[in-house]
Amino acid sequence: MSHDQNFKNLIVDYPRESIAFFAAAESRAVDDGARILPIREEQLKERLGERFRELDVPLLVEWPDGRRAALLFVFEEETEPKRFSLHRLAHYCLDLADLCGTDRVVPVVIFLHPGTYATRLRLGSENTAYLDFHCLDCALFALRARAHLDSRNLVARLNLPNMAYAPEDKLEVYASAVRGLRELEPDPERCLKYLDFIDIYAALDENERILYTQRYPQEAADMSGFAQRFIEQGIEQGIERGIEQGIEQGVQRGEARMLLSLLRLRFGELPDAVQRRIENADADTLLHWSERVLTARTLAEVLDDAC
Repeated sequence: MSHDQNFKNLIVDYPRESIAFFAAAESRAVDDGARILPIREEQLKERLGERFRELDVPLLVEWPDGRRAALLFVFEEETEPKRFSLHRLAHYCLDLADLCGTDRVVPVVIFLHPGTYATRLRLGSENTAYLDFHCLDCALFALRARAHLDSRNLVARLNLPNMAYAPEDKLEVYASAVRGLRELEPDPERCLKYLDFIDIYAALDENERILYTQRYPQEAADMSGFAQRFIEQGIEQGIERGIEQGIEQGVQRGEARMLLSLLRLRFGELPDAVQRRIENADADTLLHWSERVLTARTLAEVLDDAC
């Protein structure tokens, strides 16, 4: 699983919310008049070394009316703190500052797991510091989920499963994350995309999913209805792509994509063999499996050809 890629997507899709949540101390400077531009890695490859390409997408904040100089936010997700290098981040920030022509840089590191890490780097002698670099650190594992259950910041709600909570609160945390997504994200395709995000980090087992349906019947029903609409939409999208690429191939790809997303939503991360089986199935088989997603208790029940 690429946590780095998951957080890249999150930061690029929700740049303003990411700044407000992960870099709250600096977010007040980013008012409604600011324009936020993701600087994609592809634009940096000629200037930056290979080792820097795994870092997350930086965000350049500009004020079109010229009130302030550009402000660069540099986000890095680090799953394991022992792998984090403050020297590497400092080097990266200096290169980006030179590339973008600004000395207004805010480095932010997002930690998923606890561990030991440095947030300040001082280069110099005993008499003088010639480089004094430090970063903001957002330790998701240390944030109290209960303090963010009703947040209107979608990035905060999506990350509830990554925060600290008592074991008995897990389903409430999951329900709040899903509810926040449905309330704050109007785009149905992004809803499906970030239901996957919530599911990956909540990692409910089969018993927890059953309990969730019992304790939160309205949320579960809403999700099921949404999923059903997306099955239908996926078929329509497949047909539209089929006009350009061949009807049969278009429908198959649309249905396979929707079915994979729905299965991850219901049962968590899928084995590679299951993913390959779905990608290679014909359109009729995919539609047959899709009809079972909402009622099947296990992944095997969905894909059992004997049913």
